[in-house]
Amino acid sequence: MPNKYLSTDATRGPRVREMFSRIAARYDFVNDLMSFGLHRRWKAAAVRIALDGASKAPRVLDLCCGSGDLAFRAEAAGAQQVVGADFTLPMLTIARQRQAAAQSACRFVQADALALPFSDAAFDAVTVAYGLRNVADLPAALSEMRRVLAPGGRIAILDFGKPDNAAVRALYGAWLRAAMPLVGRLFHGDADTYRYIPESLERYPAQRGVERLMRDAGFVHTRWQNRMLGAMGINVGEKPG
Repeated sequence: MPNKYLSTDATRGPRVREMFSRIAARYDFVNDLMSFGLHRRWKAAAVRIALDGASKAPRVLDLCCGSGDLAFRAEAAGAQQVVGADFTLPMLTIARQRQAAAQSACRFVQADALALPFSDAAFDAVTVAYGLRNVADLPAALSEMRRVLAPGGRIAILDFGKPDNAAVRALYGAWLRAAMPLVGRLFHGDADTYRYIPESLERYPAQRGVERLMRDAGFVHTRWQNRMLGAMGINVGEKPG
């Protein structure tokens, strides 16, 4: 049966929003469980890469911010102005609760990655964790990131990857297809919520494909770093300065 949260037409955005609204309350807990906490290291690496070489008090946009993990990390790393943007209100509610508890200065706004409500060159760095794979139009999202990025600024995109080694790729794919429906059913009462991960990954261009799309969008010095044998990837690019 087709996954009710996955489509390639105009319903993609609303379906993704529905899915993340459903899983928001347990999102962080399940991430810790599935990755044995390693997602925290990968997110910290993405922020560190994005801010490496930036000004002393950079302005940072955490796009598809979810519960705000990367935004809070950017603030802790010395960012002067941090904005988290997501189009799913229940996820933003969790981020704002965390913000209040930590007395953070991060600002969280509802926004669509395909039409960002920010002026040109408003940020020195843009981070995305597990979000690019879910947007309806990857080239349009990358174009928007480039628009709001200041000249010389950098983007860092963390997401599920596709290992280069065929055997590792096959084993990884088999594990995702077997385990993710169980995770969705156990924690959210809906197998499709996490079965979405391997099914969306089939269409996602992953490390090499995202690098090509970044070059097409006008980014330079594009590259990627693998984590966990390529099961995760961090794509990096810069706006010409």
